[in-house]
Amino acid sequence: MGRISLVVSDLVLSFMWIWAGVLVNILVHGVLGFSRKDTTGDIVRYLFSVISMFVFAFLQKLTKGGLYNPLTALASGVSGGFSSFIFSVAVRIPVEVLGSILAVKHIIHVFPEIGKGPKLNVAIHHGALTEGILTFFIVMLSLGLTRKIPGSFFMKTWIGSIAKLTLHVLGADLTGGCMNPAAVMGWAYARGEHITQEHLLVYWLGPVKATLLAVWFFNNNKRNLRLNLNESALLYKHTRRVRLLYPGNVVCFYVANSVVSISSIKC
Repeated sequence: MGRISLVVSDLVLSFMWIWAGVLVNILVHGVLGFSRKDTTGDIVRYLFSVISMFVFAFLQKLTKGGLYNPLTALASGVSGGFSSFIFSVAVRIPVEVLGSILAVKHIIHVFPEIGKGPKLNVAIHHGALTEGILTFFIVMLSLGLTRKIPGSFFMKTWIGSIAKLTLHVLGADLTGGCMNPAAVMGWAYARGEHITQEHLLVYWLGPVKATLLAVWFFNNNKRNLRLNLNESALLYKHTRRVRLLYPGNVVCFYVANSVVSISSIKC
């Protein structure tokens, strides 16, 4: 029952995420009347985007793990073991893609004049590298916020939202700064471009490889840090300090594993 609810949550959140982005654009540029080239309009749109990310972070917490981004599902699956990996790749990611496709179809039906999603403005390999780098940093940050950095829900969401927005802005003029293959897939499917080399390399292969690299890098450094801490604790446990008093000075000797060494003066 737990996994079924996760799958349903993924489908709903993926559908809602696409709609949220479209509604923010309609609100800022349609209702409020800001020009797309207006800096003030960009600031207002970024503000609403941060609010949207807070809402979805709350929904993820409410659904106990519902996701709308296949890269997050992949990172979670790789970190969770073989069964979790198979479940993420074979079930959760396809469902998130399906939710995005359904959302785009619904949007185009309601707003036929709406935009056609992100556009690649650079060479394919340059675009794949850009999406990969952006993805690597956001996955690293997400893993750090989830596992290692203590703090409130508000603070973690604020850090994550500002980081995602910053990376999006950096990549917006190159690839769209998406970092979400499902969202891009929805628009590409509507245009009939979902199986092109451009789409697969830039918005799938690059981010997926970057996600796997980020998870490996994070787990490897975490393991090395744990080993170093254990070694330091073990060394401290078997170390004895001898203090010899001299007029005006204290000379400290450390004795560890039958080796005597002078550590410092005035310790």
